[in-house]
Formats: sequence, structure tokens, C-alpha cells
Amino acid sequence: MPTREKAAALLALHAGPGFVLPNAWDPGSARILEQVGFPAIATTSAGIAWSCGVPDGGAMDRDRMLEHIGRIAAAVSVPVTADLEAGYGATAADVGRTVALAVELGVVGANIEDAADGGLFGVDEAVDRIAAARAAAPRGTFVLNARTDTYFAGTTGDVFAETVDRAVRNVEAGADCVFVPGVVEEDTIRRLAAAVPGPLNVVAGLANTIDAPTFFSLGVKRVSLGGSLARATLSMLERAGRELLDSGTLGFLDGAIGYADLQRRFRS
Repeated sequence: MPTREKAAALLALHAGPGFVLPNAWDPGSARILEQVGFPAIATTSAGIAWSCGVPDGGAMDRDRMLEHIGRIAAAVSVPVTADLEAGYGATAADVGRTVALAVELGVVGANIEDAADGGLFGVDEAVDRIAAARAAAPRGTFVLNARTDTYFAGTTGDVFAETVDRAVRNVEAGADCVFVPGVVEEDTIRRLAAAVPGPLNVVAGLANTIDAPTFFSLGVKRVSLGGSLARATLSMLERAGRELLDSGTLGFLDGAIGYADLQRRFRS
């Protein structure tokens, strides 16, 4: 599928009743998720960082992160949207350059956060960074997801009002959808979905364990998983390691995909 068609397909998902967007951390996890049947895949900065043995949150620089994102995008035929954290740079121009580099890799969407080092950017600065991202990747070619961390970083005023204000201004600056992680209460999610002037993205399995159908009933259009699938995989690895160390048994292989089956799945 040509890149422009991938972007259109990803954007069209936001106009439907709601969709789940799983987050891959390497080409292998992306291939498995594609084979399961997901129509699009996101990357996870947390999962990529953990797979490299470092913590999430800026421990990896732009070039290293983009290298991993590029391998994921090249491994699958479905649209891929990238977790670009806060854009990997101090200025709006830096953010624009990051998005341009992601486009060159075949990525057709991205999240851009409005926080760094545990604190929110001023709203004007945050909007400028979204505008720069939009300028680097015009509408119709790239699905720009403006993430606001108001519920994570906190605000000095009404967090709901601040979130909606940032959402409105980000959409005016060119965002195709708005990502609000960290919300726990269903009523708040319903109010956000009604107030945000565009498709709302929330993350499941991080601050809440609400299931996707419930999110959709609240008006959410896009449910992503962040690092949850990577956490589940690493948790399984830890349990397997403990079993081997403690008893030497192989119970962890119950239900595991067979070697020959995995070989078949990863052949071109």
C-alpha cells in the first residue's frame, strides 16, 4: 500500500465506531500484531527503551529511536504511527525535523507530547510544536496525534478545562486527533469525548483497566495500549525465568507458539 493510502486508511479508522491500536516495540512484535489482524500498529517508546535495556522517558536519543521505528515500519504492510515522545528537541523547529525524518521512514502518523522532564510546556509553546509537526507533514499524508499530559503532570487550575483548551488549540494548529492519557474516571472520559473537537485517543492498561468496548461507548475513537503489551511480555519472561531458576520446570511453555509455526510466520 502506498504511503498516502496508508495515511488515509489510518485516518479513516478515526471516523468509525472506534478501534484498538496496539503498540509494538520491535519488528517481531509488529509482525505478530499484524498477523493477528490489527489494521494499524503504533510504536511504544517505553517498549523500545526497555528492549534496549534503558528506562522510558528520553533515555534514547532521536536517531536511535527513529532507527527502531524505521525497522518496525519496514516489517509490516499496515499503517504505522510512531510514539515520538515530545519531539526530541528544545524548539518547534526540532519537532518539525523529527516528524520529517519519521515520514522518510514510511511512518504515517505520530504522537507529540506537550510535556518534558515531568512538566507541561506552556500552552503557546505546545501549540507551536504541533503546528511545526503539521507543517512538516501536511494533512492527508500523516495522522498527527496531539498528546496532552495534563492528567499526568498536573496543572495549576482546573485540569479538565486545561485539557479541553489545549485540545481545541492543538486541533486548530493542525492535529487530527487528541490523546489524553492518565484519565481514570469513566464520566471524565465521556465529558472529554464530548468536549474535544476531534477524535479522542485514550490509553488502556496504564492508569485504568477499562476495556475497549466501554471506551467506545463513552465516545472514545482510538484506544492504544502504550507499553502494556511489552510489560505483559516482559512479565511472562520474568515468570519463566523464575520457574527455571526455582524448579527447572518448563510449565511456562504451556500454550506457547511452536518453533516451526513461528518460523513460518516470520518468512517473507
